[in-house]
Amino acid sequence: MRNAEEYRKRDSGFTLLELIIVLFLITLILGLSAVMFANFLPSSRFDSTVRNISATIKYARSLAHINGEFQTVLIDLDAKTFGIEGKGSKDIPSDVNIKIIDPFAGEVDEGEYRFILYPGGGVEGGTVELWNAKKSARIELEPIAGTLIIK
Repeated sequence: MRNAEEYRKRDSGFTLLELIIVLFLITLILGLSAVMFANFLPSSRFDSTVRNISATIKYARSLAHINGEFQTVLIDLDAKTFGIEGKGSKDIPSDVNIKIIDPFAGEVDEGEYRFILYPGGGVEGGTVELWNAKKSARIELEPIAGTLIIK
């Protein structure tokens, strides 16, 4: 009886092989999740930038309407920043490329570009194009009503 009891005590732990297999599976799962997260991060940053630029333009349009005076959204293509003039600016991530398609000047990819939003709802400016290695988007502004369309 004592031999059987001692045998059960020795057999109740994990073997080294079982521990190695479990550690390998945990490492594999963590490695795969890190790769997926690394691929998700640039896409998330890109989508966030598109939403932030469009929200800034919409907010400037609302301010123009409420205050009864025009507002200017400045996009600095060289410094990669954007914002409402006099209200601060936000950065555009370095992996996101940006250019403006102006109805009169054509493609603008350097310098500063200004969107002027009028109290009546109209907007003076072109289309914002953003892209990175995996995605692209366009923020189109309708000049009379000042509405935004994201494609």
